[in-house]
Amino acid sequence: MVLTHTGDVSCSPLLLQDCPVPIPGIGQVLVKIHVCGVCRTDLHVVEGELADIRLPLIPGHQAVGTVVQIGSMVSDLSEGDRVGIAWLQGTCGSCEFCISGRENLCAKARFTGYQVDGGYAEYAVVPARFAYPIPPVFSDDEAAPLLCAGIIGYRALRLSGVKPGQRLGLYGFGASAHIAIQIARHWGCRVYVSSLKLEHQNLARQLGAVWVGGAADMPPDRLHGSIIFAPAGELVPPALRALERGGTLALAGIHMSPIPSLNYDRDVFGERVIRSVTANTRQDGLDLLREAAAIPLKPRTVRFRLEEANRALQALKAGAFQGAAVLSL
Repeated sequence: MVLTHTGDVSCSPLLLQDCPVPIPGIGQVLVKIHVCGVCRTDLHVVEGELADIRLPLIPGHQAVGTVVQIGSMVSDLSEGDRVGIAWLQGTCGSCEFCISGRENLCAKARFTGYQVDGGYAEYAVVPARFAYPIPPVFSDDEAAPLLCAGIIGYRALRLSGVKPGQRLGLYGFGASAHIAIQIARHWGCRVYVSSLKLEHQNLARQLGAVWVGGAADMPPDRLHGSIIFAPAGELVPPALRALERGGTLALAGIHMSPIPSLNYDRDVFGERVIRSVTANTRQDGLDLLREAAAIPLKPRTVRFRLEEANRALQALKAGAFQGAAVLSL
């Protein structure tokens, strides 16, 4: 499914096309895709909300498949291995961020389905060092949303500073939040969920939230850490006000509407912290997959056919399903 120009998903901008099978280069492998998750970042890409998109482009960065061809200089993967292709696909490896374990901040980073063709296709190439081994406990459908929704949710949990047994707030309850709550519950956290959609509120209750309210409702208890998954800047002030003194609010989206002005005394004072979550490191991905397999996490997925990618994105935008959408090949 190829994006030749950006536009509102209601206009079905993705086109089904036959493309040459890519050839793996030095350090790369060719992956035959089984499934690819549908992410809100894909929606931002398709609708032109992110800058410097490479067109034409095959979106998708939550792909699970089998290695079918090995490029030169690859020694740690073999044909037949099941791997995942995630958002981060390349870094310079030599800047101050890369050498300090913060490769997610590399200015020369390259991202799947944004600057490099992604997983809305039958085949994709990926550098071997950015291909994630998929634990056998997960089916393809279950593994796909872990590769972005899961990884970003996991990094956001870490950056929120929430500790086992503490109170965590989640704003928005889509694919990433429905995975993050399972990790937080495994840590013994009490989770408070604010969400616009009734069906998402119901899923939050099913997954163990101790309180569920509307999008900007004030929870009954102060929160030690919170994460905003919804791309809605207007949620930042009420989320800050709901924090305990010294708490942290993590903003997990790659794109967000404008944040209203903040009242210092009411919203920020008391050493409350606001921080963004920017992409992920490979270690985040490895850690998430290991912990997810140990729990084990059970992502909820809804299947669409590859050629239904436009419809899947439309449903994502409308919040018309619970959990995560997955394109089947």
